[in-house]
Amino acid sequence: MSAPTLSSRKATRPRPGHPGPARRDSAREEFLRAVRRNISAHGFLIGAVLCFSLFSWYPMVREFILAFQKTEDGKTTWAGWSNLTYVFNDPAFWQAWRNTLLFTVLALLLGFVVPFVVAVVLNEFRHGQGYLRLLVYLPVMLPPVASVLLFKYFYDPGYGLFNRVLEIFHLPAQQWLQDTGTAMLSVVIAATWMNMGGATLIYLAALQGIPGELYEAAELDGAGLLRKVWHVTIPQTRLILSLLLLMQVIATMQVFTEPFLLTNGAGPEGSTTTVVYLIYQYAFNFNNYGSAAALGLVLLVVLAGFSAVYVRLSRGSED
Repeated sequence: MSAPTLSSRKATRPRPGHPGPARRDSAREEFLRAVRRNISAHGFLIGAVLCFSLFSWYPMVREFILAFQKTEDGKTTWAGWSNLTYVFNDPAFWQAWRNTLLFTVLALLLGFVVPFVVAVVLNEFRHGQGYLRLLVYLPVMLPPVASVLLFKYFYDPGYGLFNRVLEIFHLPAQQWLQDTGTAMLSVVIAATWMNMGGATLIYLAALQGIPGELYEAAELDGAGLLRKVWHVTIPQTRLILSLLLLMQVIATMQVFTEPFLLTNGAGPEGSTTTVVYLIYQYAFNFNNYGSAAALGLVLLVVLAGFSAVYVRLSRGSED
């Protein structure tokens, strides 16, 4: 048997830059092993993307399309800007926006300040803090409908708890939900009690991350409690405060459950009609889904614009 020639040895040698069969098989096996290792992670990721697409992206795209359509006698046609024109010419549109902005302002005065104050007070306790955290967070664990109905019982003008308390102090009883002057404030109080637990715990966690040396230095300078809060606590929790402020504005401008259950949505003389409740009326009371989608699109644009401006101003202040 003759020895292989030089030309045949050159033919069997792999060319530079091209891996041989053994190396390609090794790379393929390594790739398959990596896929098998991460198959569960890929499965969860694909599931999350599908759920997000189905329940978030598709409704947004569908709402955008529906805002420029109308359906009559079972036939869907393009309506152009007519749905938006109808919404802007509706007197209830401007009343709903005024009520929504009023609710947002009152909710910020109570729902943004009260949780921070409660967190500062809880942070001063050295014993029983776990029990107090549970007590503060308990309303969040209750079903929202149950909490709202509980406050509806409290607001009852005949046998409600709040009027009984006023009687103890010899004050006149109030028509909490039936009076245009107190209806929105009553809704804000209920919403604050229901949702303050989560924000309080977030603030408390941020407060416990502040170095104690800062408070000790402030005490050496003769600072009292209020000055320590203003010069130490607030600057150290500015990021959390900014984030929760943005989230609360977005959440309060989409309020629906509390006014819907407490005042049947509109309230006395429409004093608690919000934008989201008006969307509900367009869609399910008037069967005008195009106008409902158009109003939802307006709300989306307003919230997106506010978020963009707020983030821009926050970055400018940090720079």
